[in-house]
Amino acid sequence: MLKKVSIILLLSLLASGYLIAKQFTIGVSWNAKDSELVQKWEDYLISEGKRQGKNANIELKWVINVANADPSRQASNIEDLINQDVDLVVARAEDSSAIGASIRSAQNAGIPFITFDRASGGRQPTAHVGGDSYDQGITTAKAFVDLLKKNNVRGRCIELQGSLTDENAINRSNAWNKITKESGIIKTIAQVPTEWNPELFRSGTTNALRANPDANCMFLASDFALSAVKQAMESADKWHPRGSSKHIWLATQDVFPEAVKALQSGHIDLGTTYDAYMHSNEAVRVALIILSGINPNCGEKGCLAKGRLATQDNIDSLENLWSRPTN
Repeated sequence: MLKKVSIILLLSLLASGYLIAKQFTIGVSWNAKDSELVQKWEDYLISEGKRQGKNANIELKWVINVANADPSRQASNIEDLINQDVDLVVARAEDSSAIGASIRSAQNAGIPFITFDRASGGRQPTAHVGGDSYDQGITTAKAFVDLLKKNNVRGRCIELQGSLTDENAINRSNAWNKITKESGIIKTIAQVPTEWNPELFRSGTTNALRANPDANCMFLASDFALSAVKQAMESADKWHPRGSSKHIWLATQDVFPEAVKALQSGHIDLGTTYDAYMHSNEAVRVALIILSGINPNCGEKGCLAKGRLATQDNIDSLENLWSRPTN
């Protein structure tokens, strides 16, 4: 009877907010802050830390540093976090091979380590959190097939690939080709490697359109270089919104700020987000599990956050879309 009363009292105190929250400090090591995406990741980490932490009766403090794209500086920054005796380290690696030494140092000090967005190529962390780039490609390809089918279009598509040494680029290409080959609706008539170089996006688009005048659709491995693709398409008189007889059906990945505008204007048909909010949400979830002394069981590739499909119809209503202007 006494035990039952104690449990009831404990639950009552927890619900009433009288139990003091456990306090933990998380150290975050950014490789660089060279894009708005990184700041959004940080903002969402902090806001999700408050929201999820409150639900778990945990209060999170954040110590954040930036390495300015220098692997040596990042190693030093992480050592500083270890010396400050943080309870957990989250790091986006500048060098996926070099980050292994920092993981080892943290773990030797008894501090768990989460790699964020970029996995370690050496020593493995306590957990990895990133985006599910294969699912991203699957989501986009399936939706694109359905869209073309709905509009009675048989697609002859140009694929603008990313760097073929980048796992995310390979995943997106493999997913795209798996779905489209099975669809009977879309045929990829040209594959253009870009090495993630905007100039290669531009020249590759120009050359592919010139060599394939019957192309009526395109798949972009990322829309971060959309301005370069747009320039090439405008030169070929191919940049027109849906509804125009000259419209080239466009499917993209990531939904960066310029892609948001192109979805709103009808030039891009759909894309799947590289989702800052979902990534940070998952990172905080995994961190709280680890801080509670539980194995997060992320699996071989890590705890991967899926993207969300963005279309012309929902681009203005997707919640927590980092790349959409707020004013």
